[in-house]
Amino acid sequence: MEKAASPYRVHIETFGCQMNEYDTELVRSLLKAEGFTLTEDRERADVILMNTCAIREHAHHKVYGRLADLKAIKRQRNLVVGVLGCMAQNLKTDLVEAESIVDVLAGPDSYRRLPGLIAQAIESQEQGSAQKGIAVDLSEYETYDDIMPERAEGVNAWIAVMRGCDNFCTFCVVPYTRGRERSRDPHGIIREAEHLASRGYKQVTLLGQNVNSYRFEAREGARTWDFARLITAVADLPGIERVRFTSPHPKDFPPALLDAVAGHPNICKHIHLPLQAGNDRILRLMSRTYGHEDYLALVEDIRRRRSDIALTTDIICGFCTETEEEFLDTYRVMEEVGFHSAFIFKYSERKHTIAARKYPDDVPERVKSERVTRLVDLQKSISRRKNEELLGQTVTVLVEGDAKKSSAQWMGRTDGNITVVWEKNGSGIRPGDCIPMTITRVSATTLFGKEIPVSSPGQ
Repeated sequence: MEKAASPYRVHIETFGCQMNEYDTELVRSLLKAEGFTLTEDRERADVILMNTCAIREHAHHKVYGRLADLKAIKRQRNLVVGVLGCMAQNLKTDLVEAESIVDVLAGPDSYRRLPGLIAQAIESQEQGSAQKGIAVDLSEYETYDDIMPERAEGVNAWIAVMRGCDNFCTFCVVPYTRGRERSRDPHGIIREAEHLASRGYKQVTLLGQNVNSYRFEAREGARTWDFARLITAVADLPGIERVRFTSPHPKDFPPALLDAVAGHPNICKHIHLPLQAGNDRILRLMSRTYGHEDYLALVEDIRRRRSDIALTTDIICGFCTETEEEFLDTYRVMEEVGFHSAFIFKYSERKHTIAARKYPDDVPERVKSERVTRLVDLQKSISRRKNEELLGQTVTVLVEGDAKKSSAQWMGRTDGNITVVWEKNGSGIRPGDCIPMTITRVSATTLFGKEIPVSSPGQ
């Protein structure tokens, strides 16, 4: 039962990945249950919380920039500032130094304590003191399975099926900020998906740092739940038309999951398959536990099942000691696979990772930037070629809403997660509809289409 409404207004800003978006929805639910009022108006907020990412440098800089902006506001009026999530966990010492404006710090496993920490910070400020509320302990058990996230209306929703990671890739901070792997009870996940379907959501994305290692031991004698069983159960639910998942790890991609993606009509024909690098020595330094030949064999296995499965990936340029020839191995793998799209990043060292402790970040920034540019140019040409193959073809598009550049256009996505834009024509379609579309024009990132009229019964 929710408590009486608090006069204190809370504004939450989210930085980073889909898991952070989902965690913000959990936090909204926890605060609302304790009577706090949530607001989108940051200027009128009594509390501003930033749910942060420690993975990407861009998000890291944005958070520090936002803290600098809030420092001036705190000089003018009472304001509680909180940092949540991965940065709170990884940089806790820096964020609560004597001159810091941060009043509340809560790691990803400590959100249940957040209402109390905020109330304590508000009381402290009103009394003229500056007591900080800190909760950054990692948990072996916390999955928030009993919390129904507080979501805005929409077409797409995310469900975290597990938390933490056991892979310990040397460049990655996740095991230190989100702890070890814990899989949620599948029945709680299915209840959450049923709730989404009842509210009109058409697409669900199942989230985890390594979703294909999901495993839940049921009661004695019952069949164990793996990820293939879980995603199939969600895809079978009435009202759920599309199910996606992210991110898997190439090291342990079970055949049952490939069969589910290839065969189930409601599981999207799209797999995000992080490569990170195409050179075996660099992959070993990253502790990725596969070589480029293993990766290519998995790609071949996927395409043998269904040639139309769209593959996307993540790439890191300029990892510790990477030579030009080793970079070219990554370039060649990207050419050979022909990804539909790729997220390409410069390596940026993160505190407390294995790489930060063991390996020199010795590739010059200009070299990293130049390598990123070369891969981006390569990927643009591949993406355009892939999209051109769809010219004149009919695709099914899930309508998401207005296009970013014009409210006179609709925007949606194909089953393979490619963005489609088309002109509104008064046909009566709405967000959440799945409609057939003829592709008339393409760019490297977007398909442009024309609705195919659907005949009414009896015509």
